[in-house]
Amino acid sequence: MNLLQRRGVADGVLVLACLALTALAVKASWSALPAPVVALAGVAGSAAQWWRRTLPWPAAVAGAAAYALSGNPAPLLVGVYSGAVYGSRAGAAVAGVAGWAGIAGWSWLDEGRLPADDLVFSAVGAVLLTGLGLYVRALRDLRASWQERAERADTERLLRDEQARAAERTRIAREMHDVLAHKVSLIALHAGALEVTTDTARFQQGAGLIRVTAREALQELRAVLGVLEATPAPAPGDGFADLPALVLAATRAGQQVELREEAGTLPPGTARVVHRVAQEGLTNARKHAPGAPVTVTVDRAGDGAVRVTVANPAGAGAGLDLPGSGAGLVGLAERVRLAGGTLHSGPVDGGWRLAAAVPWTEATQR
Repeated sequence: MNLLQRRGVADGVLVLACLALTALAVKASWSALPAPVVALAGVAGSAAQWWRRTLPWPAAVAGAAAYALSGNPAPLLVGVYSGAVYGSRAGAAVAGVAGWAGIAGWSWLDEGRLPADDLVFSAVGAVLLTGLGLYVRALRDLRASWQERAERADTERLLRDEQARAAERTRIAREMHDVLAHKVSLIALHAGALEVTTDTARFQQGAGLIRVTAREALQELRAVLGVLEATPAPAPGDGFADLPALVLAATRAGQQVELREEAGTLPPGTARVVHRVAQEGLTNARKHAPGAPVTVTVDRAGDGAVRVTVANPAGAGAGLDLPGSGAGLVGLAERVRLAGGTLHSGPVDGGWRLAAAVPWTEATQR
């Protein structure tokens, strides 16, 4: 049974109880007025209580009039109480005045006069009944406020959870971009060297196919990242290679890289960010300045932060024919910013320099 059905049953029971008391009022002559007047007033006042929730102050006035004319107190009690609970502030005041008038009116019709003590009794009764209704109304409003606050807290929690999931998906997408773009650029570098040094047409065709495949792989990677940014995915593992291994892989691919590592063993969180900075710098150097020597320097600043710099002069030839997403440096800058560090990149003496300062902390953002 839903709320509306329960309210309908409760209101029906109240109306029937008021009608039953009206019958007793007629039979026992609770009022000095003729029986038809008592019956009509009691039935009208009792029936009006069916609309006590939607028309509270008219129900209170009808109930007060029913009590004054029939002597049946039930419509007055229900009507005045409902006027205070369901009506506005002005409606509650009207219900209270109507209750006082109904009690005083019954005393006047019953005794033919209205003593001062009856006036006081009528006022006290109306005030108590109205006060009870206002108290119940305050409890209902407080309970509704608590429920609204709880619902708002649930909504905010769900929003925070969704924001956290979105941030994690973005982090995963950046992680995949950094790792796979680096590996694919190595493939392209191998292919380019094979095209130059091989005389056999068949080998040249195969090398060209490798380069084209690498180019298509990067295009497919961007499509996959678009899906990842809209759909939750499990986070990749933390299998980060160290800087010497990163430099060794680049050297084997034909890139001239010099590593100057002077910061010592780094905390895991800081090492992840430093690795990503070096990886992005080497990848960009291979793509945009092929053949140029690259220097990777890692040391400590005076404030204890770890500085990583990737610098290279201008390349000897044209850049590799690899598509770029345009988000590598943007994502790297955001990664460093979340770690509490700073990132700067730009041309220097005809070449390019990428430099970052990362705090020495175990909790650096991945």
